[in-house]
Amino acid sequence: MSSDFGKHLRIQLFGQSHSEALGVVIDGLPSGVEPDMDRILHWLKRRAPGGSALSSPRKEPDLPEILSGLAEGKTCGAPLCAIFRNKDTRSEDYDALKHIPRPGHADYTAYMKTGGANDIRGGGHFSARLTAPLVFAGALCAQLLEEKDIFLGAHIRSIGPLEDRPFDPVHIMRKELDTLKIADFPVLDPTAGHKMKDYILETAARKDSVGGIVECCVLGLPPGLGEPIFDGLENRISAAVFGIPAVKGIEFGDGFETARSTGSVNNDAFFYEAGQVRTKTNHNGGILGGLASGMPLIFRAAFKPTPSIGLPQDSVDLSTGQNTTLTVKGRHDPCVVPRAVPCVEAAAAIALYDLCLGDRR
Repeated sequence: MSSDFGKHLRIQLFGQSHSEALGVVIDGLPSGVEPDMDRILHWLKRRAPGGSALSSPRKEPDLPEILSGLAEGKTCGAPLCAIFRNKDTRSEDYDALKHIPRPGHADYTAYMKTGGANDIRGGGHFSARLTAPLVFAGALCAQLLEEKDIFLGAHIRSIGPLEDRPFDPVHIMRKELDTLKIADFPVLDPTAGHKMKDYILETAARKDSVGGIVECCVLGLPPGLGEPIFDGLENRISAAVFGIPAVKGIEFGDGFETARSTGSVNNDAFFYEAGQVRTKTNHNGGILGGLASGMPLIFRAAFKPTPSIGLPQDSVDLSTGQNTTLTVKGRHDPCVVPRAVPCVEAAAAIALYDLCLGDRR
């Protein structure tokens, strides 16, 4: 099923943006684990809307209700199920979209897939609201990865034409990743962050939206983790990250820039340091042949601009077969990238923990 992910750790997302609740079932967790709920709630707060003028004003408590999977606060071997009640919905804002799809949104393709039976309210099952249970699962997986001395974090690499400085692909400290997790606007260069905020607000004032890039780093992956061909690190991480609405591209290491390079430049030369094999550069982003090289794993995910904008757009009326014009109402993010940072971290954590559970080294 398309809402499932994982081989050794199975997660399933369910619900819609305006249904009574949405949630996740996680099967395959080790028994006896005590979820750190304070840390999980912090991850969810980073993703939640309504925190500033940079996001949708929709306010949801995003407090997970654990229905099963815990006994005396610890995992008990049963599938863990958590739900999130939808409280702040305005379904009437979507009445006009039942037969008039938003350009750039899944409204049209979902209509065709379901014969018009799709839930249009808030985007239904195609909504970024589904990232709340995704982040819950990812925060728990990140906790389990840290028990293996694997740590991850992400930052806003760019908003429109504005860029933050990139991660140093060779020398990254855990402290740098931890600092990003407590930042209100996770960037490495505060000056660049202020400019990005202003740009988002200026774009919103024009009733438009803007896209951007999230860059993620993983530290501590043991060399050889992963599987060749179809289950490489790139494959599994990409599959999870593309489960986040609005993701349109992903690249690892130097990514598409390697196509402009030469082997003598792109090859990462090996050397010994304190008895461990390392590389002097990290153009390949910590992955060789789908397996971890022991260097920092670096990847970037590109997010498109939010399709729901306040400007008039050309569309069609599927009920009449006529061309029409649509002006979207409701509450929408002028830029999804700031709230997407913990989503990218969560997707990576889920994919990596699943690979760790199946590790055959």
